[in-house]
Amino acid sequence: MAEKTKRELNEYVDVGHSELENHLRTQNAQLQNVADDADASRKLTDFLWLNIFGFAYHYLKSRFGPRHAYQYYPVGEETGVFKMPLENQTTQIALLSDWASDTPESDKIGAIAAAHKPDFSIHLGDIYFVGAPSEVHDNFISPKASWPRGKWGSLALSGNHEMYSNGDAFFKTLLPTMGVRQGDSVSTQKAGFFCLENEYWRIIGLDTGYTSVERPLIEILSPPNCHLRKEQLNWLKNQLHLSNPNDRRGIIFLSHHPPFSLFRKAFPKPAQQLSQLFGDFLRPVLWMWGHEHRLVGYQETKVAKLPIHGRCIGHGGMPVEIDAPKIDTDSIVFYDQRKRKSLRRVDVGYNGFAWLKFTNEKLDIEYRDIEDKIVVTESWEVDIKTGILKKVL
Repeated sequence: MAEKTKRELNEYVDVGHSELENHLRTQNAQLQNVADDADASRKLTDFLWLNIFGFAYHYLKSRFGPRHAYQYYPVGEETGVFKMPLENQTTQIALLSDWASDTPESDKIGAIAAAHKPDFSIHLGDIYFVGAPSEVHDNFISPKASWPRGKWGSLALSGNHEMYSNGDAFFKTLLPTMGVRQGDSVSTQKAGFFCLENEYWRIIGLDTGYTSVERPLIEILSPPNCHLRKEQLNWLKNQLHLSNPNDRRGIIFLSHHPPFSLFRKAFPKPAQQLSQLFGDFLRPVLWMWGHEHRLVGYQETKVAKLPIHGRCIGHGGMPVEIDAPKIDTDSIVFYDQRKRKSLRRVDVGYNGFAWLKFTNEKLDIEYRDIEDKIVVTESWEVDIKTGILKKVL
């Protein structure tokens, strides 16, 4: 893994409110912890070079053996449903995906997200190279880690890379540091899925990572379908009651893997399972994912009759792909193809993250880049009388 920049500062702050904030770096230290372009280019170039050989080494070292036992809700009285705070009308959430590469790029993205002071921060998966304990520690837990913890908490999904080490560090090391502060206590995340909600919205994190691996080596060439396990389906059905026509809050699904894509292999199975859970109460949803290292927004697309407004935000910390889609582009709403630099004769784009601002029935989204520039904005509104989610012009 690339060495941290030499100009990294050693200023940290222990805010003392909860264990979730013990590793939060001061914003000034974070913002000064960014290498210049030449240094960052060298390190990202090294990361590209190491990606093949480093991944192969860590994969072969970590992959073999049984997967960590699947963890799911309910756990005692804990349901995996977390409440957004009621102290004000607005809740702000930073969404980052494919971020945990421990590079100057990921450090800067973390610093920018932290400077905006999110109420919550959520990682949509992939800790590189294989989600090993040391990688979890360096990206999320170390006092020097640049993960931007939210005021009220952080949550995490797993990607395929966490499962390349059988998920041990994700479940044993990362999840105990994730959770939501509720009152004077912290409810720790116990499973790879969750729901964060208020009276207008439900943000539902789906676990597609656990089933993204199957047979070692073969899974690389022919990935499994990333289906939702029966325990997760039972939770969605019995705890969240997705088919309840009286619950007409707006729904945002988060996952690591895409239900559809114009660029790479898609994984529609979870959408097919969700469509069945909704029953006759199908309505448009916003679905945000990572896995592909790019920023793309799609027109409404139906997968198994489920209308999905898809957003790929997998440009958090890895070299960003800016190649053209393999098929027609009529369904693309936006696609950031700006060239940031060339690394080993490969053009790469701008890293970034999504910033969500909830105000009652309204949702404003800013897609920000590594220079903290707003690339795209969009606004949504849910009609809680009908459950219809629509884009506001």
